[in-house]
Parts: sequence; structure tokens; C-alpha cells
Amino acid sequence: MWDDRYNESERIWSGEPNATLVQETAGLTPGRVLELGCGEGGDAVWLASRGWRVTATDISGVALGRTAEHAAGAGVADRIVLERHDLAESFPDGSFDLVCAHFLHSYQDMPRERILRTAAAAVAPGGVLLIVGHSGFPSWMEEPPVDVRLPGAREVLDSLALPVGEWEVLVSAEHRVPSTGPEGQQGFHANNTVKARRLA
Repeated sequence: MWDDRYNESERIWSGEPNATLVQETAGLTPGRVLELGCGEGGDAVWLASRGWRVTATDISGVALGRTAEHAAGAGVADRIVLERHDLAESFPDGSFDLVCAHFLHSYQDMPRERILRTAAAAVAPGGVLLIVGHSGFPSWMEEPPVDVRLPGAREVLDSLALPVGEWEVLVSAEHRVPSTGPEGQQGFHANNTVKARRLA
């Protein structure tokens, strides 16, 4: 399904990094980073260009191919390892200084809570978990087109079940991002950010 989605056009995303990633990684010392759902590589290439060693995963081979092209064009292909995973079935090996997931949602059935708990387990001591997602559908959309749960920050944090005393929650917040609908409707996306540092 995701290969079909990416094959609908030559490019779906802007190629630029997510603004929240840029904001929330400011001040972090580059190390090993795992990105879940890399899409066409905007975040992975940006991280690699700032010194991170990136493991970028996606379920779509088409998306991974575009990430490889973007990385080569930006001169950072040697800093990015691409891995194809259906995260419901497999997960990258290793531990990481940063694990990030931006808008890891699917119209198909996906055990998102279990995947994000696995992501938390992959964070090395002293490392950071960063999860950014939608809290709901766009404000200009009268009825959701599909039945997909889009939890808020509090629900995401609770579902992670981070052991008390082993994590420091740095951010748990909701925020609105202005957006324009396909017919020019003005409104916003309700998004959320959860960021936590592993202490032990």
C-alpha cells in the first residue's frame, strides 16, 4: 500500500526536515540515531548533515530508494544506513543516542503503541526518545476519511509505560500547525510532541 502511495507522484514530501525535529534536537551531541518511518529522507539527510550516524527505516522500498537518492545528492550517503522494516514484524538491532518517529501513523492496522515501546527500549542510557504525531484530523475536515486513532501527548506518554526513575520526561505537549485544505480551506493540524531522556 505504501509503495503505491509513493508511486502516485515523483515526490510527496518537501525534502526539508520536520520543524519539531530541528527544534528538539538543538543542543544534542550527534551520535547514533534511529529514524522510524523515514519517508523520502528529509529528516535522515538533515541529521546526517549535522554529524549524526543514521539508521533510517521505512516499510516502503520506493521511499527508501528516494531517501538513498536524496542522501547521495546531499553528499551524506556514507552516514546513512537504510533498512526496510514492517515494524509490526521486525525492528532494527542495536541501541541509539536518539530514536525518533515523526507521524508514524497508518491507515492500515498497525500496533503503534507496541512499536513505540520497542523504540523506547532501543534508546541507550543518556539518549533521547522523540515522538511527534497527529492528535486528530485537520480542523477543516468535517468527517475523518478513515477510522484511525490519533492519540494526544498524554495518551502517547502513558502508553509508553516508561519505568519510573529510569526516564526524564522533557516535553509532553500539544501544538497547532496552520494548514490549508485541498480546496483552500484555512485551518490547522493538532499535533503533539513527546520527548524523554533515558537515565539508566
